[in-house]
Amino acid sequence: MKKLIASIIVLLIATTISCAQTEIASTNTVDKTEVKKETKASVSLKTKAKVLRINRKKNNEIISIKSYRKSLNIKVKTVKMC
Repeated sequence: MKKLIASIIVLLIATTISCAQTEIASTNTVDKTEVKKETKASVSLKTKAKVLRINRKKNNEIISIKSYRKSLNIKVKTVKMC
């Protein structure tokens, strides 16, 4: 009789604990995922803007370097021919 009562008490305690854990975990995960999504969106927009600015600067610098090298090659060739 004591074993039966003890086993019933253990089962009741186990079921209440498991129900309580699932409710708490589900509410916490929902809050955390919403916050993370907002920060990722704002960070990605900022990083995209920075990358675009850097790419523009690099393009201008690369074009000027290429044109400078071309001008040097032309001058060197003309000097060699003379």
